[in-house]
Amino acid sequence: MHLTRLRIVVTGFFALDGFLFGNWVVCVPQVKAQVGASSGGLGLALLGISLGAVVTMMLTAQLCSRFGSRVITVLSATLMSAALMLPAQMTSVASLGASLLVFGAGFGGLNVAINSLAVDIVGRAGRPMMPSFHAAFSFGGLAGSVVGGVIASVLSASAHLTAVGVFGLAVTGVLSTYLLRSRPLAPAPPQVPAPQREGNAARERWAGRPRRLVAVFGVIALCSAYGEGALADWGALHLHADLHASIGLAAAGYAAFSAAMVVGRSSGTWLLSHAGRTVVLTGGALTAAVGMLVAALVPVLPIAILGFMVVGLGLANLFPAAVGQAGALMGPSGVAAASTIGYGGLLAGPPIIGFLAERTTLPAALTSISLLATVAAAVAVLARHAADPA
Repeated sequence: MHLTRLRIVVTGFFALDGFLFGNWVVCVPQVKAQVGASSGGLGLALLGISLGAVVTMMLTAQLCSRFGSRVITVLSATLMSAALMLPAQMTSVASLGASLLVFGAGFGGLNVAINSLAVDIVGRAGRPMMPSFHAAFSFGGLAGSVVGGVIASVLSASAHLTAVGVFGLAVTGVLSTYLLRSRPLAPAPPQVPAPQREGNAARERWAGRPRRLVAVFGVIALCSAYGEGALADWGALHLHADLHASIGLAAAGYAAFSAAMVVGRSSGTWLLSHAGRTVVLTGGALTAAVGMLVAALVPVLPIAILGFMVVGLGLANLFPAAVGQAGALMGPSGVAAASTIGYGGLLAGPPIIGFLAERTTLPAALTSISLLATVAAAVAVLARHAADPA
């Protein structure tokens, strides 16, 4: 019963994380116009999220070891909720970047802390449940984009983000009441790859080197998260600027992407159990690559939105499968390492897209998502003999 309640609370934090981020995504076009940023200027400002998050992620594993993942989860969720109110108050690219630095710090700390909690729960449950937690993040992103799309049509970005930030603080207070009072779980013991009957040379290369394996799965997470981050911050702008969709309708692109992620991740446990990790990773990555080419290069709004859905289905289980494997190999430190690498892609994607768009076009820049997804598929094939933990 305790494990079930803890799983519900941690799932709630994943959903809150996605909801806050989803509302930020909807407001990007408004905030861009407010500060008068070019595509390159916006990309530079978005780099603030990347820097804040990556630096925090590098420290979060140590903070979790010292103060506990639960405390860091609550503090990070509080910071992220409060910082969400800041970007719409800014009047220049520099001040926007500074506010996003704070927002990124909360985002980075929260994601490492809740993934560490999730790995402990998965270890106790003995089932590959990590996709279900990330499904909650995607569901939160879906809800955030839908609610945000409605709010954006009637409220200013400032009022919108302030209201959502206050809501986030209230939800954090409710969830933390149980989280901080519940008794801690013993961390899942690190595991090593199980023996296989084939691929002896490859197996020997990986055997006894969990850090190398964690880095490999971190790269897969990075390639996947690059697409998530890029679509989150630039997807709505692509539909609005290139396909002339309204602000509310442009939000439908990220909503479709998030809905597909929810569906894909909800079936992730079954897929990993029956199809295996390599099939899920390679098949998903190649599906995402094709979907992104359609979404970026076909100038028809319904088809572009359909492409976003295909990308969501393809990317759905890449990140949770990769981070879950890293956690199974090295425990919370593996989660922190793979998450730092992976979320680096989530946060570096938006500014990279901005810089590429400044030099080419936004649709051309978005095709880089297909390139990174193809890289993820190749890496997954190379690591296919690193078996799932027993």
